[in-house]
Amino acid sequence: MPMDDLMEYKCPNCGGAIHFEATTQMMKCPYCDSEFTMESLKQYDEILKKQPVETYEWNPYTQNTGNGDWSAEETENMALYVCESCGGEIVGDRNMAATSCPYCNNPVVVTKQFSGTLRPDYVIPFYTTPEQVTAALQEHLKGKRLLPNAFRSMHKVENVKGIYVPFWLFNANAAADIDFKTTRVHTWSDSKYDYTRTEYFAVHRAGSLGFERVPVDGSTKMPDDYMESIEPFNYSQMVDFQTAYLAGFLADKYDVDAAQSVPRANERIKNSTLDTFRGTVNGYATCTVQNANIQVSQGDIRYALLPVWMMNTRYQDKNYLFAMNGQTGKFVGELPVSKAKYWAWLSGLTVVIGALATLVSWWFF
Repeated sequence: MPMDDLMEYKCPNCGGAIHFEATTQMMKCPYCDSEFTMESLKQYDEILKKQPVETYEWNPYTQNTGNGDWSAEETENMALYVCESCGGEIVGDRNMAATSCPYCNNPVVVTKQFSGTLRPDYVIPFYTTPEQVTAALQEHLKGKRLLPNAFRSMHKVENVKGIYVPFWLFNANAAADIDFKTTRVHTWSDSKYDYTRTEYFAVHRAGSLGFERVPVDGSTKMPDDYMESIEPFNYSQMVDFQTAYLAGFLADKYDVDAAQSVPRANERIKNSTLDTFRGTVNGYATCTVQNANIQVSQGDIRYALLPVWMMNTRYQDKNYLFAMNGQTGKFVGELPVSKAKYWAWLSGLTVVIGALATLVSWWFF
């Protein structure tokens, strides 16, 4: 018999191969000792066969569905600044003097008049100042015992740059049909043994959720983990875009279009949906997703510029990037570690653990 003709049944609880037992007339899993009637497995198979394929439907974002292109009057006073080191493209005032790249801190040069991108639909203006960025950085450095002493004195206010980062905002409805595998664990003892009994349950959840303004960073130069770490933004303060909001700030030119951002939006919507429905399953020791089907419909995409303060510092031939939400003040950033302080701390920790081990040995033995 060809291998393709073999049928293997999987345990709904642990995924192991199950077999039929003549003595009980039931299917049994040799791994978790679960037993199933033929009728229950038939019903389970029917449920799996009826589940549709996950779909994510998004209306494309174009010049017609969005805010269109920039007008000649708007682009007249704009210029494109290109960093020759990292390739970053930044939009700024045409009269702006020499500036530096907010990503790598190297000088940037004007190459040509700004053009070739869609006009944003919305913008959230800056609500925080460079002074607040400096204060947030100092707060961020507090309590960092392994931070090199020289690093604390390297930051200056002029290193702070306000930049509007391009984001695609996704609105959609998500219909979910999810099966969870859950367990309850019971333990007891007698004079000879300790016992543990694990019960397995199948829990089904179905329903729909509405998502508004799920953000996806439209710039490859800005790390996604940074952008997601400074979320959330308060979208009640989002307004229709006007070029006046760019005065005195830089604006990143998106290099990831709406279509390329869809997979990340799908992932964020699916993860949020699973977390929401998982939160309704209570009273169990464990809860894992067994099967999930999510249908996203009425997908709508909008383009917005969101405010971010950026600071870039070079220390011992490595760039350290810091970012702060220009609206809420939430601050994130990577910090260097002093090797000398690290080894001193590790040595001290080893001494403490050794002392505790000696004390425990003396106490019990």
